[in-house]
Amino acid sequence: MLVDALFAGKPQAFGPRQSPSSIIKQPFEQLHIEIDGAVEDEQGNKKLHGGPEMAMHQYSQENYELLQKQFPTVAHKLVFGSIGENISAGQMNDNNVFIGDTYRIGSVVLQVNSPRAPCVKINQRYGAKNMDLFIAEHGITGWYYRVIETGFMQIGDAINLEHRLQNTRCISDIMRLVRSKDTCIAEKADASKINGLAAEWVRKLNK
Repeated sequence: MLVDALFAGKPQAFGPRQSPSSIIKQPFEQLHIEIDGAVEDEQGNKKLHGGPEMAMHQYSQENYELLQKQFPTVAHKLVFGSIGENISAGQMNDNNVFIGDTYRIGSVVLQVNSPRAPCVKINQRYGAKNMDLFIAEHGITGWYYRVIETGFMQIGDAINLEHRLQNTRCISDIMRLVRSKDTCIAEKADASKINGLAAEWVRKLNK
């Protein structure tokens, strides 16, 4: 697996309220990664985005294909990088990426810690009603990383899986457990104990 594209952005007025957002990102050849994420990437709302537990976001290229089919009138807008991710790479998706997975990319080491909870800004980004709900319902949210080792990554870098937990869950499974009203409490409680799961998602599973 290789890094196909990297993205970062600065806050700008966005949406009907013209509130600051960094969902619109620009392509970069290389990113400098610190504990809070890419130096080149700034968050518009630091209460809801960014920080060590949401340092980097990756979105599956396969997910864009699903969204293009479901929302054909805005398919031309659904290009890699447009949903606000930092990393784009093939062969990685919400079903084969697991909580606790540790990847080395360039000189950086990242650990998967949670899905990305989709918000209304996604609808505003594309002008598509309920796209955020479709993403959540189908478990195609992408995932957040925390930074284990800082450094640099660039396009073409190999993405090497260095460690995977024995007892873990994939990203789409965590999303299913959080959203389902029929999931048994014991199953949710078991998932909440996965080593490395972000604290916010531990709380969601224990509700």
